[in-house]
Amino acid sequence: ELAQEQEKSERLLRNILPESIADRLKQEEQAIAEEFGEVTVLFSDIVGFTQLSSQIEPERLVDFLNQVFSVFDDLCDRHGLEKIKTIGDAYMVVGGLPEPREDHAVAIANMALDMQQAIPHIPYPLPVAPNKPYPLAIRIGIHTGPVVAGVIGTKKFTYDLWGDTVNVASRMESHGAPGRIQVSAATYEHLKHRYRFIQRGLVDVKGRGQMMTYWLDEMISM
Repeated sequence: ELAQEQEKSERLLRNILPESIADRLKQEEQAIAEEFGEVTVLFSDIVGFTQLSSQIEPERLVDFLNQVFSVFDDLCDRHGLEKIKTIGDAYMVVGGLPEPREDHAVAIANMALDMQQAIPHIPYPLPVAPNKPYPLAIRIGIHTGPVVAGVIGTKKFTYDLWGDTVNVASRMESHGAPGRIQVSAATYEHLKHRYRFIQRGLVDVKGRGQMMTYWLDEMISM
């Protein structure tokens, strides 16, 4: 029974934290904090979710959101990315940590495109008139740069990210548009030879001023 409980606890730990971080915690490492020179961070938000939440009962709302995030979790695993957290109906994922990888921006771009394609296939919890478009859309923002990552808390601890890169990625999402994937110039430079983009132009980003941004459209056929 003790062995079963230990195995259960270990599964829970690995479900909460990246595997390599969970291993370090098991070895009683006190402070886990690292700086990563370059990663790519994605934020997404469900447009229209607040209105939906006022139209259906809590159980159906939570069930629908769980379906959405379960699809995103599967995409995370498929693309070898690290889910950081959800905040309400927002979803945050990063490529390039805790194990660095050179193609972090490509993996995030592929996930973003898959997320956009997946949303209309998730059953909507309210009736939708025939030939009408799917009622919800997701807004996605992506930025590439350095971050600090580490474990915080002694109860309900989390593995989280900090730094300007996180803030800019969040702004790329919040200053974006429904059904679109907005990326910064830094991310664009990593992806411009493999994907089609539409230059949006200068956007006034809170805390950063004018920033050049692009809409990620699709992968270029090789």
